[in-house]
Amino acid sequence: MSGFASENLTALARDAVIYTLPLFEMARTRAATCPRRDDNGEFAGDSPASTLGWVNQLVRGRQLLGPRNREVVTPNNDTLYLSTWLDLGNEPLVLEVPDTADRYYVLGLLDFYTNPFESIGTRTTGNGARRFLLHYGDVPPLADDDLTAIACPTREVWMIGRILVDGVDDLAAAHALQDRFAVKTLSGQPAQRRFDVGMSRGAAAGDPRFYAAAVNAALARNPPPAAESALVARFAAVGIGANIDVSTLAAPTLAALGSALEQVIAELDVPQPSALGGGWFLPVEVRASFGDDYLKRAHVSRNYIGALGVEEAMYVTADRDSEGQPLDGRHTYELSFPPDGLPHSQAFWSITMYDKASRMLVDNAIERYSIGDRSPQLRYDEGGLSLTLSATPPLDPAALTNWLPAPDGLFYIMLRIYIPGALHLDRKFHYPPIRRVPAERP
Repeated sequence: MSGFASENLTALARDAVIYTLPLFEMARTRAATCPRRDDNGEFAGDSPASTLGWVNQLVRGRQLLGPRNREVVTPNNDTLYLSTWLDLGNEPLVLEVPDTADRYYVLGLLDFYTNPFESIGTRTTGNGARRFLLHYGDVPPLADDDLTAIACPTREVWMIGRILVDGVDDLAAAHALQDRFAVKTLSGQPAQRRFDVGMSRGAAAGDPRFYAAAVNAALARNPPPAAESALVARFAAVGIGANIDVSTLAAPTLAALGSALEQVIAELDVPQPSALGGGWFLPVEVRASFGDDYLKRAHVSRNYIGALGVEEAMYVTADRDSEGQPLDGRHTYELSFPPDGLPHSQAFWSITMYDKASRMLVDNAIERYSIGDRSPQLRYDEGGLSLTLSATPPLDPAALTNWLPAPDGLFYIMLRIYIPGALHLDRKFHYPPIRRVPAERP
């Protein structure tokens, strides 16, 4: 889907929702993850219930994520997160990056429409110490020639980084590295400041007046590209626009918007076809921008917000087996990479298990949420690798090392390939089928 050409109220409301859903999802995610307290423990507001938070403040995730972490859907279990919600409207900001030696890291920059317009890290800028000037609008005169300027398409930006960790024994070293990243003003002062995120944690998109208020506020602070301004102006007929007071919206307008919200969200939750064969598909295929493919942008924002561009990371996903049937942990599946057929990655790869309904990591007795090229004690067979996916552990104790626990119900898996090789980018890699096998008998 590219662009829109709708005129009647029902179709126009649908177009407006598809176009603006990423703005709502960014605002919702910011409300859920923007820190309410600064590094000194001070609340931005007068109580924990306040919608004030701290922007331009780095949030350093100290633990590898598990089932109890519920802020972001489809999280990875391989890296520590390092994130901040930036507001570049008042002044540019300086991002200081330390020397990470041979450790992989990436800081992905998303504009408020969820386009992954830039990334900083191992692949693009190297692992040496660097300083970057993040700015919205014109570049200010710089006296410091070691600053690399990065233009941001919107005033508000989400920087979400990943720092590779080789298990719990590596956490202390990763923490020390995290502490050396910094966001400052041009004068060298801490950049954090208070900001009203505009909604409570856990806000949903169901109420049309609430939805319109959220996206209109986002549009006011983050105008669309000039080439799309006329398109967005048409959405005023359904209550969407930077200067529209949602309290004045008529009942038919709210009804059309509410119906469009319900229909679009239901459509975006429909499973995707197994386009890569064997049960696999690629849900996120974007480089620096979605362009005018607003439906794809909406789908990714709804289901995979925060995803990196494909040159940095590919998220190859499966929710069905090789016969097209939904993956269900009450059955047993085998996934076998042949010799010389493992994923091609210049950084690392992993396969992570998720519950289908919640899109979260799956609690299990052995606390294993992913398997990959850095997993200890994996058993390889003449260069190949076979994995078992099921809720019930294999009966053979030796097979436990290659078992990825599933929930007792529907699930999906994601193969993450960081800095993927040309075979993946050119769609020439063969992804092994996910085959259902007979249940073991004691």
